[in-house]
Amino acid sequence: MTTDTIADMLTRIRNANLAKHQIVQIPSTKQTRNIAQVLFAEGLIESFEELQNGLKSSLLLSLKYIGKERKPIIAKIQRISKPGLRVYSNSKSIPRILGGFGTAIVSTSRGLMTDQQARKEGVGGELLCYIW
Repeated sequence: MTTDTIADMLTRIRNANLAKHQIVQIPSTKQTRNIAQVLFAEGLIESFEELQNGLKSSLLLSLKYIGKERKPIIAKIQRISKPGLRVYSNSKSIPRILGGFGTAIVSTSRGLMTDQQARKEGVGGELLCYIW
């Protein structure tokens, strides 16, 4: 699995939000499924499902919007750790995004989780992205 799939996933979500699309299709990997589960658990997306098309599978994410003008729930999604520069943090120094209003997705030894869950469990890891 390459980290390009994570960057691709975040870019597709960002672009779909800007274009106010309801559904975005993403290549399915173990990591993208886990990120989709975290986004769903945090209430940042409406739902997600996996589609099998022969050997290839993909995820369909249903994005959330507010009001008649369809303001996206995800205002900004920012990649932190990149293939050229990995960013790691222990449980005590995981940053609080927008004073706790945002979410950081952390890849830990216990799987992908939010910054709040990582602090609660006392584990650190690689900071994948910030979302608010």
